[in-house]
Amino acid sequence: MTTTATEQLPVVVIGAGPAGLAAAAHLVGRGLEPLVLEAGTRAGAAVREWAHVRLFSTWGEVTDPAAEKLLAPTGWVKPDAKTYPTGGDWAADYLQPLADVLGDVIRFGATVTGVSRAGRDRIVDADRETQPFTVHVTHADGREERVLARAVIDASGTWSLPSPAGGDGLPALGERAAADRISYRVPDLDDSAVRARYVGKRTAVIGSGASAFTALATLAALAKSEDGAGTHATWILRRGISGATFGGGTADQLPARGALGLAAKAAVDEGHADAVTGFRTQAIERGGDRLVLVAEDGRRLDPVDELIVLTGFRPDLSFLSELRLGLDERLQAPVALAPLIDPNQHSCGTVYPHGVNELSHPEPGVYLVGMKSYGRAPTFLALTGYEQVRSVVAAIAGDRESAERVDLVLPETGVCGGAGLFEQPDTDADAAQSEGGGCCAPAPALIQLGTTGPAPSCG
Repeated sequence: MTTTATEQLPVVVIGAGPAGLAAAAHLVGRGLEPLVLEAGTRAGAAVREWAHVRLFSTWGEVTDPAAEKLLAPTGWVKPDAKTYPTGGDWAADYLQPLADVLGDVIRFGATVTGVSRAGRDRIVDADRETQPFTVHVTHADGREERVLARAVIDASGTWSLPSPAGGDGLPALGERAAADRISYRVPDLDDSAVRARYVGKRTAVIGSGASAFTALATLAALAKSEDGAGTHATWILRRGISGATFGGGTADQLPARGALGLAAKAAVDEGHADAVTGFRTQAIERGGDRLVLVAEDGRRLDPVDELIVLTGFRPDLSFLSELRLGLDERLQAPVALAPLIDPNQHSCGTVYPHGVNELSHPEPGVYLVGMKSYGRAPTFLALTGYEQVRSVVAAIAGDRESAERVDLVLPETGVCGGAGLFEQPDTDADAAQSEGGGCCAPAPALIQLGTTGPAPSCG
């Protein structure tokens, strides 16, 4: 296929979440044809799974300018920029309307199972860069399809691969056998079935980020409820407790994030949770309906009824195995991006905006964006994700000047869009604050972009 013919092909976008839909909006704005492949049945399928979690990014920080431009002619009205949406709000009031505008360029129930160069596996050099991409898709009805593309933007996120309980990054011994007593999500206690699972029970929570804070605060609230007697949490940390464990508190320039850390601290201080430090889980033993966690150093915890594992997420790279990706050996993020987002060195606010140069791979024309671009790093920003796709799409369109220009200015503290549990600030008090629009996702959230997830989080 000639280069000219390849340029007539669509740009395949994997995932109809915040970053994927924003990429499609930018492609439309550039006069390029997008084809969005979404495994779920609706836009923001992953976001909807943490619909009950409130972001600590405001509405002003979780919508993309190109998307807003597409939505404007429909009469869409942007929610109050100073208020905080839940994941459900984000999906219903922004992602779904945007998907409706994009229309037939999105295919739902379309799972990408492989991406390669047409007629070339990852070994072959000959004429490689002149060949279009071939994207293998399995539809909900079992039908298989091969789609040719001029470029591929993978915005599939990390939600589908939560990290396990094991301190070595692998499932703990017995973890799979205890699956019916383990959750990898922040519980939605407004759901009666979920509430029944935790009320009056002892629950262990593994993790030290915003998702863990949210779970601890949620369980503490349940313990204080009318029927909550006996509800108790054991908080398991792989590291010790320091002055930074609960975040910045009242000194946090992102008040909603600070409030979340204070709520988790209160859960411990008020006796609704016990903290166990330096505990790296090696095994989960089952005794009847209860679980006993065993550490690498031999320590054994008292039996618990339930276990919530909130140890982060990781990217699914399996369907990209025939592409030549340049990924950092630790974070599984693009090599040029990894030093900028290393959680050992950076928080949401210290990661500067970046674009196509940091997101490129040895395989030209393929880009990982959004939460997926950060690999295992939890510090993703929503606004940063939107800047990523703006830059990438400009590069695909041949506008290198725009691609290499940074169009985003973030507050020094960053903007985190993650999952949080806190009272909705009133708009007057909120005017003085700026949190996350760009950072972390909930412990999801895009910045966690204000997306992605639950859980994801800056912290």
